[in-house]
Amino acid sequence: MRKEEFNTLPQLVQEYLVYLEAIKGHSELSVLEYASDLRTFFRFVYRYKGKVPKDTPVEEIDISPIDISFIQSVNLMDAYQFIIYCKNDRHNNETTRARRVVSIRRFYSYISENLGLIDKNPMKNLEAPKTKKSLPKYLALDEAKKLLSVVDGKYKERDYCILTFFLNCGMRLSELVSIDYNDIKSDGTIVITGKGNKERTVYLNQACVDAFTDYMKVRPKDGVKDKALFLSSRNNRISPKTVQHLVYSYLDKAGFGDRGLSVHKLRHTAATLMYQFGEVDLLLLKEILGHENLGTTEIYTHTAEDAAKKAVQSNPLADEKPKW
Repeated sequence: MRKEEFNTLPQLVQEYLVYLEAIKGHSELSVLEYASDLRTFFRFVYRYKGKVPKDTPVEEIDISPIDISFIQSVNLMDAYQFIIYCKNDRHNNETTRARRVVSIRRFYSYISENLGLIDKNPMKNLEAPKTKKSLPKYLALDEAKKLLSVVDGKYKERDYCILTFFLNCGMRLSELVSIDYNDIKSDGTIVITGKGNKERTVYLNQACVDAFTDYMKVRPKDGVKDKALFLSSRNNRISPKTVQHLVYSYLDKAGFGDRGLSVHKLRHTAATLMYQFGEVDLLLLKEILGHENLGTTEIYTHTAEDAAKKAVQSNPLADEKPKW
């Protein structure tokens, strides 16, 4: 869904999306996901409750007339019918269905608790499908070193600095592209603006300091008004898509292109390496990564346990059996 299509949504949904971006500080991508989920939900419910013929394709349903009275009429069973529809008709997996549930719950919480438009929130007890917890993909230490070793080309100092920041600081893509050069202080710290515009201070190690220093020697200065640390070929702030493209290119060049790795997996790599080799307390790792909940950080303990299990299993004596 595109932002230009927001005017096709119910007025209350449009206002909610503004609230998410302006007040809650959600990224544009996150807001678009909420918009898409709520559009699909209300299109389904509008048809399910007989407001349009049952054979009307969901994508063709106009939900702009929906007002608070209709929103109030939607109940918990309507929402569960929607989840069944997502599973059987749209073939959404557990993760997508769970995300849609969160979108519905939070919207109804907003109109109930923030706006007071409904007395009783019908979605308060809406449960999400259980999702399988899988270990995050990441690069091992020698693989991370190999990725850095293949960096070259016209923008090698910039690209090397980008990869170094990802692999050492565990920052998100949105956080990296938003860095201004004056966010990096003389004491070797960097101020990172994370989700919800929450700022956190992270200490840069020597590799990051050296990469930053080398890049600043060649970073264009003449005619550049933007304070952005990382610049595109046109001397504007580098875009997320450009960063994604260069990361994929170097992953492919290093021989890791077929492993489903991405920019976000470099964040996983940084977190895993810090936990495995740095004896980092989970609470400290939570602060470094900018996680809101400790539960999100705890996955790296499982990653370390998995690595430890593989290490023991790789012992050359692992298959040794007694002679008798």
